[in-house]
Amino acid sequence: MIKNILIFAFSFLLVSCADKIQKEDTKNTTQRWFPESKPDRYNAAFLIMDGVYNTEFTAPYDIFQHTQYRKNIKAMNTFTVANTLNPITSFEGVRILPDFDYTKDSIPNIDILIVPSAEHHLDSDLKDTTMLNFVKKVSKNALFVTSHCDGAFVLAKTGILDSVTSTTFPSDIPAYKKMFPHLNVKDSVLFVHDGKFITSAGGAKSFEAALYLCEYLYGKEIAQSLASGLVIDWDLDNVPKFILQ
Repeated sequence: MIKNILIFAFSFLLVSCADKIQKEDTKNTTQRWFPESKPDRYNAAFLIMDGVYNTEFTAPYDIFQHTQYRKNIKAMNTFTVANTLNPITSFEGVRILPDFDYTKDSIPNIDILIVPSAEHHLDSDLKDTTMLNFVKKVSKNALFVTSHCDGAFVLAKTGILDSVTSTTFPSDIPAYKKMFPHLNVKDSVLFVHDGKFITSAGGAKSFEAALYLCEYLYGKEIAQSLASGLVIDWDLDNVPKFILQ
C-alpha cells in the first residue's frame, strides 16, 4: 500500500514538473507578430503614445487600411509605431499594442507618417526629444506627413512646418499661433495641404483629411468608394480646405 502511494506521488511530481517546463518553454518561445507588409504598397505609419485620442487615430487608419480592398491601386500597409512595445492606452481607455518600437526596432521605410492627436501634445510631449527627432528624421524622406487635431503641435515643434501653411484643432488655433508665432496658420478649414504636409482640424473630420489624401493618390472614384464603404458622404468640392502644391 505504502509502495503504491509513493509511486503515485512520484508520478504526480514528474507530471507537474513536465507541465511547468512545457509552460515555460511556451512562454519563452512566443513569437512576436508583425503586421502584413506587401512590397508593392505605400507604408503608412501611425505614431501613437499614451493619451492618443481614438478618433484621430482610428479615422485615418480605417480609410488607409481599406485601400487594401480596392483593385488596381497601390494600396497601403498600415502599422503603428511607438516608443515601446507595451500596450498604449488611449485617452478614452482603449489599449493598443504597437507594431514597432521606433527607439529600438528596424522599421520599414515610411512613405506616409500620420501623427494623431494625444492628450499631452501641447505640453510634455513637446519635450520628448527622442520622439521629435524621430518625426523630423522620417519627414525628410516621407512622401507625406499628416497630422490630426493637436498632432500639428508636434510637427511644428520639430520645425518642419516653418515654411508651409498649416492648421490644427479649431479651439486650439490661438494657442498654436501663440506657441509658434512664425507659422502661417489657416483657420475655418478642415485641412491644409502644402507640399508633403497635410494638417487636419481632427476629430471626426479626420476622415475628410484621410479621404482627401486618397483622392489625391488614387482619384475621385476610389475616394468615393472608400467613403461609401464607411457610410461617409464625400464630395471634395464641398469640403472647407486650403490647398497649396
